[in-house]
Amino acid sequence: ERWGQEVLHCPFCHGWEVRDQHIGILGTSPMSGHQALLFRQWSSNITLFLNDTVEPTEEEWEQLAARGVTVVDGAVARVLNDNDGGRLSGVKLADGHVVSLEALAVGPRFVANTGIFSSLGLTPVQHPMGVGEHLAVDEMGATEVDGVWAAGNVANLMLQVLPAAASGSMSAVAINNHLMAEELQQDLADYRASSNRPSPDSLSSVPARGESRIGAEVS
Repeated sequence: ERWGQEVLHCPFCHGWEVRDQHIGILGTSPMSGHQALLFRQWSSNITLFLNDTVEPTEEEWEQLAARGVTVVDGAVARVLNDNDGGRLSGVKLADGHVVSLEALAVGPRFVANTGIFSSLGLTPVQHPMGVGEHLAVDEMGATEVDGVWAAGNVANLMLQVLPAAASGSMSAVAINNHLMAEELQQDLADYRASSNRPSPDSLSSVPARGESRIGAEVS
């Protein structure tokens, strides 16, 4: 019930509002340690709750220590509010220990809306950064099913509005090229089967560099 107020997710969207406060980071994915380092830019009082979910590497432990981030082991059982529903006051661990906080950052899990693709034989996969599920595509948005493209957040959970729109534009170009190639193949087949197809001897030679072929007739 405090989501969007003291319970936040993005240091770029909400960091200024909670600057210099005691900010907790609820471990939800391998990216939670990175999230703690980002919020550290806004406050020197950061606590990362591993929440039986995050297992920092040796390098990450060193980074957290160097930045003065407090790390708390154990699962978080609940979020605490003042006066049963008021402003966030902290979190309670499964062992009963209470940690007071002024803000809590949570990395949500994103699941792309891929329902329409299921009927086409496509199944979402785990995002490589561990933040949710999306469709696997190539650099132009092509999926593993021939003739089906995907763009925007359905194909990359990390995209914001502008790059999502740009990915749609790239996929549109790829789709148009695909359609053009299909039409070309059909026209070539019809052309080769036509009785009016000219023989190689009747075709004009390829013009030299700098010359024009305008006006040449091919029967």
